[in-house]
Amino acid sequence: MRVAIPHELDPAVVRERLKGRSHEIAGHVPGGMAQVETSWPSEDRMQMDIRAMGQRLVGNVTIAPTEVVIEMELPGMLAFMEPMISSTIRTQGQKVLAKS
Repeated sequence: MRVAIPHELDPAVVRERLKGRSHEIAGHVPGGMAQVETSWPSEDRMQMDIRAMGQRLVGNVTIAPTEVVIEMELPGMLAFMEPMISSTIRTQGQKVLAKS
């Protein structure tokens, strides 16, 4: 799954907002018992490992000059929910980018 969120921000601002709010990711995962680990292998790439409802989602967030791109591998049991998941990611991502 790939979700692109356009922005007009300086990449440093995007990076700061993502780093400052990455701890909130678990609160947006349905089921309420998510464990989220994030790491930054490079300045403009955050990796995520999300475990919830017996499933594991692995993905990354790439900060580009005009968009933030979220890519995740969805396990077979969640693939049919891709439209709902991508919509939630897009909505929550826009909120993270909009907040100062």
